[in-house]
Amino acid sequence: MDRNDYYGGASTSLNLIQLWKRFRGNDKPPEQLGLSKEYNVDMIPKFMMANGGLVRVLIHTDVTKYLHFKAVDGSFVYNKGKIYKVPATDVEALKSPLMGLFEKRRARKFFIYVQDYEESDPKSHEGLDLSKVTARELITKYGLEDDTIDFIGHALALHFDDSYLNGPALDFVKRMKAFARLSAVYGGTYMLNKPECKVEFDGDGKAYGVTSEGETAKCKKVVCDPSYLPDKVKKVGKVARAVCIMSHPIPDTNDSHSAQVILPQKQLGRKSDMYLFCCSYAHNVAPKGKFIAFVSTEAETDNPEVELKPGIDLLGPVDEIFYETYDRYIPINNHETDSCFISTSYDGSTHFESTVKDVLAMYSNITGKAVDLSVDLSAASAASEE
Repeated sequence: MDRNDYYGGASTSLNLIQLWKRFRGNDKPPEQLGLSKEYNVDMIPKFMMANGGLVRVLIHTDVTKYLHFKAVDGSFVYNKGKIYKVPATDVEALKSPLMGLFEKRRARKFFIYVQDYEESDPKSHEGLDLSKVTARELITKYGLEDDTIDFIGHALALHFDDSYLNGPALDFVKRMKAFARLSAVYGGTYMLNKPECKVEFDGDGKAYGVTSEGETAKCKKVVCDPSYLPDKVKKVGKVARAVCIMSHPIPDTNDSHSAQVILPQKQLGRKSDMYLFCCSYAHNVAPKGKFIAFVSTEAETDNPEVELKPGIDLLGPVDEIFYETYDRYIPINNHETDSCFISTSYDGSTHFESTVKDVLAMYSNITGKAVDLSVDLSAASAASEE
């Protein structure tokens, strides 16, 4: 059940007229932007990691046969004022302008170690127990420079901050091995346009249904986002985002029709990373010749236009730009007592990994069962091609 008259809630996709109504009220979009129906602008756009949690969930639920995936053209990182392709292999590390000659050699050795590492094969460990060795200790062993650590930790392993350096190196290495991107669109079915959805509770404080327009749908458990039960969540942050319509790809990304650019926090003097996300008419989200770019970050001020400027400056000329901020919430209720299962708000990252972790945790709490996602992705991929 959804109070909105469209699918997706906070992560909905809007046509041009809906986008204009959301940000510009009753104004009409200019004709030169093209037909409204040719736009499909995702309000919380994210890529899927090819070896990530969401892919495993889709395979587990056997819906991959109904989906079409499109590989992203490239992943990039911001370093010292410029955009560079993220090197993901030892060969790319040797060619990357991100590093000097001697650093390339050190990075290549590190990449080879990561590529060859197999948790079940002690010979590939080189005497290191990555469940006990920290990421910082592993990196120190290879003598990597701070800028190299920066792009490896944030653009390859996709960590939000530097706390991972003090944690076990095993998770860090697994994240690096999984570095790849796919993009897909998948929607759900809801009871739309149900205003004033009110969760009903009995005398013991346990949810038993949801009321809208005088009718109550009874249930044993309520699953919802934070906006439906504001008294059972707390604010933990705020996301700042810019949505841009452009007539060109992001400069210095090899004319990529789809790309992500990660701006590590240290490069910007911030406490959190900034993310650029770009897709285009190649993905059926805009008319031919148009690109949709998003700039997002964890807000550290109350001025998103100023805060997002480093990312927006990398986009080049934009046809239109829209700014928004939204608060992030986490549940603080006891689901065993009230039978309410509340999701956390979406973060500002460009991938689904944190969202999938939340979904899997909710599933486990709701059903009392854990989901086994240890599927053979190679076998699943081969089967889908038959």
